Amino acid sequence: MTERIQLSADVPSEMDNERLDQIAAKLFPDYSRSRLQTWIKKGDLLVDGKQLRTRDKVFYGAQLSIDTEPEQAVGWQPQNIDLDIIYEDAHILVVNKPAGLVVHPAAGHPDGTLVNALLAHSPEMAQLPRGGIVHRLDMETSGIMVAAKSLLAHQDLVSQLQERTVRREYVAVCIGVMTGGGTVDEPMGRHPKQRKKMAVLVVGGKPAITHYRVTKRYGHHTRIAVNLETGRTHQIRVHMAHKHYPLVGDPTYGGRPRIPKGASEELIAALRGFPRQALHARALGLFHPETGEEMNFECPLPTDLQGLLDVLETEDPAVNSDATLY
Repeated sequence: MTERIQLSADVPSEMDNERLDQIAAKLFPDYSRSRLQTWIKKGDLLVDGKQLRTRDKVFYGAQLSIDTEPEQAVGWQPQNIDLDIIYEDAHILVVNKPAGLVVHPAAGHPDGTLVNALLAHSPEMAQLPRGGIVHRLDMETSGIMVAAKSLLAHQDLVSQLQERTVRREYVAVCIGVMTGGGTVDEPMGRHPKQRKKMAVLVVGGKPAITHYRVTKRYGHHTRIAVNLETGRTHQIRVHMAHKHYPLVGDPTYGGRPRIPKGASEELIAALRGFPRQALHARALGLFHPETGEEMNFECPLPTDLQGLLDVLETEDPAVNSDATLY
């Protein structure tokens, strides 16, 4: 028997007197606006037990409830793409995503994504919101991800992410030598002029918190371990650039490669030739959606990032603090 989608949420004061479809999109962000509108029209999404129209105004304190059958996502085709599976059971699937693989079909990437691979591996995931995806990695970021294989798991993992109980640790290589770790607590949103970029916003941004610690200092670079408290798009890349320590290989937020003064040919080649942002999701911790058991997963550094670190180790040794760096 197919699991039903059964959700409810109360309208907070800041959404008072807004349209029903607008409120539903904010309270149930894992579902598209068009799907929510369909449920409203079918009577599968009710307000205080009553069916309303999509444009009707809804007020503070009202309860929105969904009770419907899952629908298979239209247009997402299963594709036989290799998966590096770290763990799998009836409810969750943990994978090591390679750099270059898009997570979710979108404009410019209609197929060949992680979702297409997941649907081929587990066809039942087609009935889940976003094909079981509960969080994302940028296309050129490698590393560990968890996907839901059941509706129970999807709802529970989304709740864990919202409650910030999921542990996510990344390895990053930054330009510049950090003196120590810290926390970046700066709200983020779309760049006001360059809409494909994200930015720190003084006004109108969503909360974004990044914790980082230094694990290795080189002559002109720093390896850091990063823990995310929130999960905004490009969060680590934006926050590190905001601190003036952009990631190696990230022209979007770091500009052109910076070559240290007196760099060897091997170091120059490694820095100029690194094909992506130097960022890898190394570890993931969560509570199992069904059993409540605490689970922790890790995945090794990919070959390209390990190669970069090897070159930095031999070709970019620590220098005196008063030396000219660039």
